[in-house]
Amino acid sequence: MTLLALYVRMLRYRVALMMWMFMLLAVAKHGGLQRMPLGAVLAAVALGSSYVGATTANDIADKEIDLVNHPRDRGRPLVSGDADERALWIVHGAGNLAALAASAALGRWAVGVALVSIAISYAYSIRPVRLSYRTYLAPAILAAAYVLVPYAFGLIVVGASPTRNDLLFAGSLYVLFIARIVLKDFRDRDGDAMYGKPTLLLRFGKVAVCRTSLAALLTWNVLFLVAIRPPLGFAVIVEAFVVAIWWQLRALEQADDRRGEQIAIGIGARMGNGMLITLLSWLALTSQAAPLAHRIGFCAFLLVVYGINYLSLARHPQDALIGYKG
Repeated sequence: MTLLALYVRMLRYRVALMMWMFMLLAVAKHGGLQRMPLGAVLAAVALGSSYVGATTANDIADKEIDLVNHPRDRGRPLVSGDADERALWIVHGAGNLAALAASAALGRWAVGVALVSIAISYAYSIRPVRLSYRTYLAPAILAAAYVLVPYAFGLIVVGASPTRNDLLFAGSLYVLFIARIVLKDFRDRDGDAMYGKPTLLLRFGKVAVCRTSLAALLTWNVLFLVAIRPPLGFAVIVEAFVVAIWWQLRALEQADDRRGEQIAIGIGARMGNGMLITLLSWLALTSQAAPLAHRIGFCAFLLVVYGINYLSLARHPQDALIGYKG
């Protein structure tokens, strides 16, 4: 495998797309989507490259755990044998350097944010800090890396200083991500248990994790309503997504086998993605001064699309599993 191919493999595009989504939400919040300056491309490169730096460091640090949890996962080339540690360290360094170079083109604030992102990746995966082994800090620090760093890059792209409303909006996205990331431990619990990683799931059990995720989801709901103050029609659309996600958390809590757990997580994650895409569409249309009826109509259309997808996944659960594992 060439180093460029390894870089692309370690980008893990589904997660990278989510990070870029949080950046675009900040851009859209400040009405910047219609012009999409070159800075957005540079920020996307910086985010993607810093994420490659994080995934390579984490794969090296967690090789033994990944051998248990992901023995045949091509997304982890160290486990599959497609690459060795030396190649991953080279890509790790190149990713971090590319992140800093792209950030430098955006200015000193972007360089500072990129350095924070790189520092988080080291603190999360590498000894002696290794926050991935801290029950409460692990999800909190991951949410900062995946949400707050991209949001900060979005503000830099549009040249906006953070406002009180940005704090509310970014805070809502932060807790929404926590609602999602605490569920990752279900997939990884065998290796985590074998190597003594004290995750929330292993320490407190499934019910506690599901209730934590639900509490974070409801907190997001409140913060979102305060930050956006949506009209009734759009609020109803968002609440429909929230109810669908809550229903999957309920299914996860009641599931008595691992296959059922993964189905519930996969479908819930898909609906969470739909909710974010709908929110981005609303902000984009609002910045374009689209009529209220058009905005609500388009978001209602997205709800119908994802509602059909929801029913399809419920009937064909193997698709939900594929989506989650990616």
